[in-house]
Amino acid sequence: MKKYIGKRLAISLVTLLIVIFVLFLLLQLMPGSPFNDERLSQEQIAVMSEKYGLDQPVTVQFFRYVKNLCKGDFGVSYVISKDTSISVLLENRVPISFGIGGEAVAFGAVIGLILGILAALKHNSWWDTLCTFISVIGVSLPSYVFALALAYFVGFKAQWLPLLYDGKQFFASSVMPMIALSMFTVATVARFTRTSLLEVLDSEYMLLAESKGITGPTLMLRHAMRNALIPIVTVLAPLVVDLMIGSLVIEKIFSIPGIGSLMVTAIQSNDYNVTITLAFIYSVMYIALMLIVDIVYGIIDPRIRLAGKTD
Repeated sequence: MKKYIGKRLAISLVTLLIVIFVLFLLLQLMPGSPFNDERLSQEQIAVMSEKYGLDQPVTVQFFRYVKNLCKGDFGVSYVISKDTSISVLLENRVPISFGIGGEAVAFGAVIGLILGILAALKHNSWWDTLCTFISVIGVSLPSYVFALALAYFVGFKAQWLPLLYDGKQFFASSVMPMIALSMFTVATVARFTRTSLLEVLDSEYMLLAESKGITGPTLMLRHAMRNALIPIVTVLAPLVVDLMIGSLVIEKIFSIPGIGSLMVTAIQSNDYNVTITLAFIYSVMYIALMLIVDIVYGIIDPRIRLAGKTD
Protein backbone atom coordinates (compact mmCIF):
# COMPACT_ATOMS: atom_id res chain seq x y z
CA MET A 1 0.00 0.00 0.00
CA LYS A 2 2.86 2.41 0.81
CA LYS A 3 4.44 1.69 -2.55
CA TYR A 4 1.13 2.37 -4.27
CA ILE A 5 0.65 5.69 -2.43
CA GLY A 6 4.21 6.69 -3.32
CA LYS A 7 3.55 6.03 -6.99
CA ARG A 8 0.35 8.04 -6.82
CA LEU A 9 2.16 10.97 -5.21
CA ALA A 10 4.82 10.94 -7.92
CA ILE A 11 2.17 10.82 -10.65
CA SER A 12 0.32 13.68 -8.95
CA LEU A 13 3.40 15.91 -8.95
CA VAL A 14 4.05 15.23 -12.63
CA THR A 15 0.39 15.92 -13.41
CA LEU A 16 0.57 19.28 -11.63
CA LEU A 17 3.63 20.29 -13.63
CA ILE A 18 1.88 19.33 -16.87
CA VAL A 19 -1.24 21.30 -15.86
CA ILE A 20 0.78 24.43 -15.12
CA PHE A 21 2.77 24.14 -18.36
CA VAL A 22 -0.38 23.65 -20.44
CA LEU A 23 -1.90 26.71 -18.76
CA PHE A 24 1.18 28.73 -19.68
CA LEU A 25 0.83 27.66 -23.31
CA LEU A 26 -2.90 28.40 -23.43
CA LEU A 27 -2.46 31.82 -21.87
CA GLN A 28 0.26 32.64 -24.39
CA LEU A 29 -2.11 31.69 -27.22
CA MET A 30 -4.90 33.92 -25.92
CA PRO A 31 -5.33 37.19 -27.83
CA GLY A 32 -3.96 40.31 -26.20
CA SER A 33 -1.84 40.60 -23.09
CA PRO A 34 -2.29 41.72 -19.48
CA PHE A 35 -1.60 45.26 -20.70
CA ASN A 36 -4.52 45.91 -23.05
CA ASP A 37 -5.06 49.50 -21.99
CA GLU A 38 -5.46 51.60 -25.15
CA ARG A 39 -3.70 54.49 -23.44
CA LEU A 40 -0.45 52.50 -23.34
CA SER A 41 1.90 52.78 -26.29
CA GLN A 42 3.78 49.81 -27.73
CA GLU A 43 6.95 51.04 -26.04
CA GLN A 44 5.23 51.21 -22.66
CA ILE A 45 3.76 47.72 -23.14
CA ALA A 46 7.24 46.45 -23.99
CA VAL A 47 8.64 48.01 -20.81
CA MET A 48 5.87 46.44 -18.70
CA SER A 49 6.42 43.04 -20.30
CA GLU A 50 10.14 43.27 -19.58
CA LYS A 51 9.43 44.32 -15.98
CA TYR A 52 7.37 41.20 -15.31
CA GLY A 53 9.50 38.90 -17.48
CA LEU A 54 6.70 38.28 -19.99
CA ASP A 55 9.05 38.97 -22.89
CA GLN A 56 11.03 35.82 -22.12
CA PRO A 57 10.34 32.39 -23.69
CA VAL A 58 7.48 30.36 -22.24
CA THR A 59 9.83 27.68 -20.91
CA VAL A 60 11.85 30.28 -18.99
CA GLN A 61 8.69 31.80 -17.52
CA PHE A 62 7.43 28.32 -16.64
CA PHE A 63 10.51 27.16 -14.73
CA ARG A 64 10.79 30.54 -12.98
CA TYR A 65 7.18 30.25 -11.86
CA VAL A 66 7.66 26.66 -10.63
CA LYS A 67 10.79 27.73 -8.72
CA ASN A 68 8.88 30.55 -7.02
CA LEU A 69 5.94 28.23 -6.42
CA CYS A 70 8.17 25.87 -4.46
CA LYS A 71 8.98 28.84 -2.20
CA GLY A 72 5.30 29.60 -1.70
CA ASP A 73 5.45 32.68 -3.92
CA PHE A 74 2.51 32.92 -6.35
CA GLY A 75 3.69 36.22 -7.79
CA VAL A 76 1.72 39.46 -8.13
CA SER A 77 -1.37 40.52 -10.00
CA TYR A 78 -0.75 42.35 -13.29
CA VAL A 79 -4.21 43.85 -13.80
CA ILE A 80 -6.85 43.17 -11.12
CA SER A 81 -4.83 44.79 -8.35
CA LYS A 82 -1.53 45.82 -9.91
CA ASP A 83 1.61 44.64 -8.08
CA THR A 84 -0.48 43.21 -5.23
CA SER A 85 0.64 39.80 -3.98
CA ILE A 86 -1.76 37.06 -5.04
CA SER A 87 -1.63 35.66 -1.52
CA VAL A 88 -3.12 38.94 -0.32
CA LEU A 89 -5.86 38.76 -2.98
CA LEU A 90 -6.78 35.24 -1.88
CA GLU A 91 -6.52 35.50 1.89
CA ASN A 92 -10.03 36.92 2.30
CA ARG A 93 -11.67 35.15 -0.63
CA VAL A 94 -10.53 31.56 -0.06
CA PRO A 95 -12.03 31.20 3.46
CA ILE A 96 -15.39 32.48 2.19
CA SER A 97 -15.59 30.09 -0.78
CA PHE A 98 -14.23 27.15 1.21
CA GLY A 99 -16.54 27.90 4.14
CA ILE A 100 -19.71 27.97 2.05
CA GLY A 101 -18.47 25.07 -0.07
CA GLY A 102 -17.70 22.99 3.02
CA GLU A 103 -21.19 23.59 4.38
CA ALA A 104 -22.68 22.59 1.01
CA VAL A 105 -20.60 19.39 0.89
CA ALA A 106 -21.60 18.34 4.41
CA PHE A 107 -25.27 19.19 3.93
CA GLY A 108 -25.48 17.60 0.49
CA ALA A 109 -23.71 14.39 1.51
CA VAL A 110 -25.74 13.86 4.71
CA ILE A 111 -29.15 14.64 3.20
CA GLY A 112 -28.30 12.68 0.05
CA LEU A 113 -27.28 9.61 2.07
CA ILE A 114 -30.45 9.79 4.18
CA LEU A 115 -32.68 10.08 1.10
CA GLY A 116 -30.83 7.29 -0.71
CA ILE A 117 -31.01 4.92 2.26
CA LEU A 118 -34.72 5.63 2.77
CA ALA A 119 -35.42 5.06 -0.93
CA ALA A 120 -33.55 1.73 -0.88
CA LEU A 121 -35.07 0.44 2.38
CA LYS A 122 -38.59 1.57 1.36
CA HIS A 123 -38.22 0.36 -2.23
CA ASN A 124 -41.35 0.84 -4.38
CA SER A 125 -43.09 2.78 -1.60
CA TRP A 126 -44.14 6.44 -1.51
CA TRP A 127 -40.83 7.18 0.27
CA ASP A 128 -38.98 5.80 -2.74
CA THR A 129 -41.10 7.88 -5.10
CA LEU A 130 -40.56 11.04 -3.04
CA CYS A 131 -36.79 10.55 -2.82
CA THR A 132 -36.58 9.80 -6.54
CA PHE A 133 -38.62 12.93 -7.34
CA ILE A 134 -36.31 15.09 -5.21
CA SER A 135 -33.28 13.56 -6.95
CA VAL A 136 -34.70 14.24 -10.41
CA ILE A 137 -35.49 17.86 -9.49
CA GLY A 138 -32.03 18.37 -7.98
CA VAL A 139 -30.26 17.05 -11.08
CA SER A 140 -32.54 18.72 -13.63
CA LEU A 141 -32.64 22.28 -12.29
CA PRO A 142 -29.44 24.39 -12.25
CA SER A 143 -28.24 25.66 -8.89
CA TYR A 144 -28.98 29.27 -9.85
CA VAL A 145 -32.71 28.44 -10.14
CA PHE A 146 -32.74 27.32 -6.51
CA ALA A 147 -30.66 30.37 -5.61
CA LEU A 148 -33.09 32.79 -7.27
CA ALA A 149 -36.10 31.07 -5.68
CA LEU A 150 -34.51 31.19 -2.22
CA ALA A 151 -33.41 34.80 -2.69
CA TYR A 152 -36.92 35.87 -3.67
CA PHE A 153 -39.07 33.90 -1.22
CA VAL A 154 -36.76 33.57 1.80
CA GLY A 155 -34.54 36.64 1.48
CA PHE A 156 -36.83 39.22 -0.15
CA LYS A 157 -40.42 38.24 0.74
CA ALA A 158 -40.04 36.59 4.14
CA GLN A 159 -36.78 38.39 5.04
CA TRP A 160 -35.74 35.45 7.22
CA LEU A 161 -32.14 35.55 6.00
CA PRO A 162 -29.83 38.26 4.55
CA LEU A 163 -30.53 38.68 0.84
CA LEU A 164 -26.90 39.60 0.09
CA TYR A 165 -23.69 38.38 1.68
CA ASP A 166 -22.71 40.10 4.92
CA GLY A 167 -19.31 39.28 6.38
CA LYS A 168 -20.57 40.12 9.88
CA GLN A 169 -23.29 37.46 9.55
CA PHE A 170 -21.41 34.70 7.80
CA PHE A 171 -23.57 31.76 8.87
CA ALA A 172 -26.88 33.49 8.16
CA SER A 173 -25.52 34.81 4.84
CA SER A 174 -24.25 31.37 3.82
CA VAL A 175 -27.47 29.39 4.39
CA MET A 176 -29.19 30.20 1.08
CA PRO A 177 -26.10 29.84 -1.16
CA MET A 178 -25.18 26.65 0.70
CA ILE A 179 -28.60 25.10 0.05
CA ALA A 180 -28.57 26.19 -3.60
CA LEU A 181 -25.08 24.78 -4.15
CA SER A 182 -25.84 21.51 -2.37
CA MET A 183 -28.98 20.51 -4.29
CA PHE A 184 -27.07 18.81 -7.10
CA THR A 185 -24.94 16.97 -4.53
CA VAL A 186 -28.05 15.88 -2.60
CA ALA A 187 -29.64 14.52 -5.78
CA THR A 188 -26.47 12.80 -7.03
CA VAL A 189 -25.56 11.17 -3.72
CA ALA A 190 -29.18 10.06 -3.19
CA ARG A 191 -29.37 8.41 -6.62
CA PHE A 192 -26.06 6.59 -6.27
CA THR A 193 -26.82 5.54 -2.68
CA ARG A 194 -30.20 4.12 -3.67
CA THR A 195 -28.84 2.22 -6.68
CA SER A 196 -25.76 0.90 -4.89
CA LEU A 197 -27.62 -0.07 -1.72
CA LEU A 198 -30.37 -1.90 -3.64
CA GLU A 199 -27.70 -3.92 -5.44
CA VAL A 200 -25.97 -4.76 -2.16
CA LEU A 201 -29.20 -5.70 -0.37
CA ASP A 202 -30.02 -8.22 -3.12
CA SER A 203 -26.56 -9.82 -3.04
CA GLU A 204 -25.81 -13.32 -1.81
CA TYR A 205 -23.45 -12.25 0.98
CA MET A 206 -26.26 -10.17 2.54
CA LEU A 207 -28.47 -13.26 2.59
CA LEU A 208 -25.59 -15.17 4.16
CA ALA A 209 -25.16 -12.49 6.84
CA GLU A 210 -28.87 -12.59 7.62
CA SER A 211 -28.80 -16.39 7.83
CA LYS A 212 -26.09 -16.05 10.50
CA GLY A 213 -28.47 -13.97 12.60
CA ILE A 214 -26.95 -10.55 11.82
CA THR A 215 -29.75 -7.98 11.73
CA GLY A 216 -30.53 -4.34 12.41
CA PRO A 217 -27.88 -1.60 12.46
CA THR A 218 -25.01 -4.09 12.44
CA LEU A 219 -26.23 -5.58 9.17
CA MET A 220 -26.70 -2.15 7.58
CA LEU A 221 -23.46 -0.52 8.75
CA ARG A 222 -20.94 -3.38 8.66
CA HIS A 223 -22.20 -5.19 5.58
CA ALA A 224 -24.60 -3.14 3.45
CA MET A 225 -23.35 0.46 3.71
CA ARG A 226 -19.67 -0.48 3.76
CA ASN A 227 -19.96 -2.19 0.38
CA ALA A 228 -22.31 0.45 -1.04
CA LEU A 229 -19.98 3.36 -0.20
CA ILE A 230 -17.40 2.80 -2.97
CA PRO A 231 -19.43 4.30 -5.88
CA ILE A 232 -20.74 7.03 -3.54
CA VAL A 233 -17.21 8.09 -2.56
CA THR A 234 -16.18 8.04 -6.22
CA VAL A 235 -18.93 10.41 -7.35
CA LEU A 236 -18.67 12.64 -4.27
CA ALA A 237 -14.95 13.48 -4.64
CA PRO A 238 -15.15 15.74 -7.75
CA LEU A 239 -18.32 17.36 -6.37
CA VAL A 240 -16.38 18.34 -3.25
CA VAL A 241 -13.82 20.23 -5.36
CA ASP A 242 -16.50 22.02 -7.36
CA LEU A 243 -18.34 23.14 -4.23
CA MET A 244 -15.20 24.20 -2.38
CA ILE A 245 -14.01 26.33 -5.30
CA GLY A 246 -17.45 27.90 -5.54
CA SER A 247 -19.96 28.77 -8.22
CA LEU A 248 -19.67 32.04 -10.10
CA VAL A 249 -23.43 32.36 -10.63
CA ILE A 250 -24.24 31.71 -6.96
CA GLU A 251 -21.57 34.20 -5.89
CA LYS A 252 -23.01 36.81 -8.26
CA ILE A 253 -26.60 36.29 -7.06
CA PHE A 254 -25.71 36.70 -3.39
CA SER A 255 -22.78 39.14 -3.94
CA ILE A 256 -20.29 36.74 -2.36
CA PRO A 257 -16.65 37.90 -2.69
CA GLY A 258 -15.29 34.41 -3.37
CA ILE A 259 -12.69 32.96 -5.72
CA GLY A 260 -15.15 31.95 -8.46
CA SER A 261 -15.72 35.55 -9.55
CA LEU A 262 -12.00 36.25 -9.19
CA MET A 263 -11.20 33.43 -11.61
CA VAL A 264 -13.51 34.81 -14.32
CA THR A 265 -12.18 38.34 -13.86
CA ALA A 266 -8.60 37.06 -14.12
CA ILE A 267 -9.34 35.18 -17.36
CA GLN A 268 -11.14 38.14 -18.93
CA SER A 269 -8.31 40.53 -18.08
CA ASN A 270 -5.48 38.09 -18.99
CA ASP A 271 -4.10 38.32 -15.47
CA TYR A 272 -1.81 35.33 -15.96
CA ASN A 273 -0.55 34.83 -12.41
CA VAL A 274 -4.00 34.94 -10.83
CA THR A 275 -5.42 32.53 -13.42
CA ILE A 276 -2.60 30.03 -13.02
CA THR A 277 -2.70 30.23 -9.21
CA LEU A 278 -6.43 29.51 -9.05
CA ALA A 279 -6.09 26.66 -11.56
CA PHE A 280 -3.18 25.34 -9.48
CA ILE A 281 -5.31 25.39 -6.31
CA TYR A 282 -8.12 23.59 -8.13
CA SER A 283 -5.72 20.96 -9.50
CA VAL A 284 -4.08 20.36 -6.11
CA MET A 285 -7.46 19.88 -4.47
CA TYR A 286 -8.71 17.54 -7.18
CA ILE A 287 -5.57 15.39 -7.24
CA ALA A 288 -5.38 15.28 -3.44
CA LEU A 289 -9.01 14.18 -3.21
CA MET A 290 -8.48 11.46 -5.81
CA LEU A 291 -5.53 10.19 -3.75
CA ILE A 292 -7.67 10.23 -0.61
CA VAL A 293 -10.41 8.35 -2.46
CA ASP A 294 -7.93 5.63 -3.45
CA ILE A 295 -6.85 5.27 0.18
CA VAL A 296 -10.48 5.20 1.35
CA TYR A 297 -11.13 2.40 -1.15
CA GLY A 298 -8.53 0.33 0.65
CA ILE A 299 -10.22 0.97 4.00
CA ILE A 300 -13.72 0.20 2.75
CA ASP A 301 -12.92 -2.83 0.60
CA PRO A 302 -10.41 -5.38 2.02
CA ARG A 303 -9.87 -6.79 -1.48
CA ILE A 304 -8.22 -3.54 -2.53
CA ARG A 305 -5.89 -3.69 0.47
CA LEU A 306 -4.91 -7.22 -0.44
CA ALA A 307 -4.27 -6.16 -4.04
CA GLY A 308 -2.06 -3.33 -2.77
CA LYS A 309 0.10 -5.76 -0.80
CA THR A 310 0.86 -7.77 -3.90
CA ASP A 311 2.25 -4.73 -5.80
